[in-house]
Amino acid sequence: MRIVIVGAGEVGYQIARRLASEAKEVVVIDKSEEALRRFGDLLDVQTVLGSGANPRVLDEAGLAAAEIMLAVTDSDETNLIACLFAQALAPHLSKIVRVRNPDYLRYQEKTNRLLAVDRFINPEAETVKTILRLIDLPGAVESSEFAGGRILFLGLRLAKNCSLATVKLADLRRNISDLRFIIGAIVRQNRLIIPSGGDRLEAGDLVYVVCDKSDSKAVIELFGCPVAPLRSICVIGGGNVGAGLARELEARHYQVKLIERDPQRCRQLAGELDRTVVLHGDATDQGLLEEENVGHMDLVVALTRDDETNILSCLLAKSLGVGRSLARVNKFNYLPVVQAVGVEHTVSTRLSAINSILQSIRRGKVLSAVSIKGEEAEAMEAVALEHSGVVGKPLRELKFPRGAIVLCVMRGEKVIIPTGDFVIEPQDRIIILATRNSISRVERALMVTLEYF
Repeated sequence: MRIVIVGAGEVGYQIARRLASEAKEVVVIDKSEEALRRFGDLLDVQTVLGSGANPRVLDEAGLAAAEIMLAVTDSDETNLIACLFAQALAPHLSKIVRVRNPDYLRYQEKTNRLLAVDRFINPEAETVKTILRLIDLPGAVESSEFAGGRILFLGLRLAKNCSLATVKLADLRRNISDLRFIIGAIVRQNRLIIPSGGDRLEAGDLVYVVCDKSDSKAVIELFGCPVAPLRSICVIGGGNVGAGLARELEARHYQVKLIERDPQRCRQLAGELDRTVVLHGDATDQGLLEEENVGHMDLVVALTRDDETNILSCLLAKSLGVGRSLARVNKFNYLPVVQAVGVEHTVSTRLSAINSILQSIRRGKVLSAVSIKGEEAEAMEAVALEHSGVVGKPLRELKFPRGAIVLCVMRGEKVIIPTGDFVIEPQDRIIILATRNSISRVERALMVTLEYF
């Protein structure tokens, strides 16, 4: 698979690194020689200096021989123009474009007639959806949806006083009666573990669980995570993400306060929002937080474009007594340490963009994909095709690559946690967890009949 990436920013870099590690042929286009030097020094990719909105540059990048183009610069206009010329130069090409301005998305059907874009990705809208899922399930550290929301993929922090601590996974069923879920992965001391029946859970583990949505609250309680509903929420930052979240929270009848530093933006938001209390000020000012009783609120969500401001705002609010905190963090090297300093949840617009892109470029009929622990593993939802290598044999007879496991199956309206005797049928929706090293073989198995998965 040959993939052309327009944009050498952080999203472009993370996608290129992921794809290059899977032995895919990657070409990266950018106007910045310095940005491209980073790609050339660290990754096995080809680089082309120039604008992705220039047809000559696209031609030089070998667009005609590519299968997919990803337009992921920080400029919506550059991304859209790149798609325009790509349609002229390589009509067969699949095009995925990152667009942040909601005005463009309102006209995407009309725009698509001209550009033939396969998928528009708005990472800020995806980030709002992620936050809402976490608000709906306050005990979860991470929450993703599969099968149209019927199946949840949850990251749960095993509580110190939880009865499951030290329990061997093979003995887990004795403790849970008929509650349906499966543990797909464990992160312990920043190390990813794909567990077997002989592994034991430990207090403090981040446990990734797949379950039916109807069982989610019972599963969260089982792991000792708090599930008290949230009522009052403070949103810090009135940009596209913060304003979008405030609108959604208003519609769900939460008590919302929004703090924004820019007075002009405050006036605009005060006119657009109905019940949200819009406050002008700096959320790193402890006096302001005290004056507005932020410490008595259930949740603070810091969503400015500055990671350091978001982290500091959450820590200040926590010191004043706020129940829980969530910070927008886009610098990937910050993610492992943020929870260690006391911020319970993080979201990343860049990671949201990467997850959306990955599901669009996976081979086989992959419907969605979610990264685990940065890029070490991936949970994928796919449709089992009739000729697929995963169909027609009991799971125990499929020679899975090390680090790949079928977690869950949805057949019609029925959610199934499979055993080793289970046989996947054509058109089943299957949730597969795969480490980075096994993803390519999983993709091949989803496409063609293989003796070895």
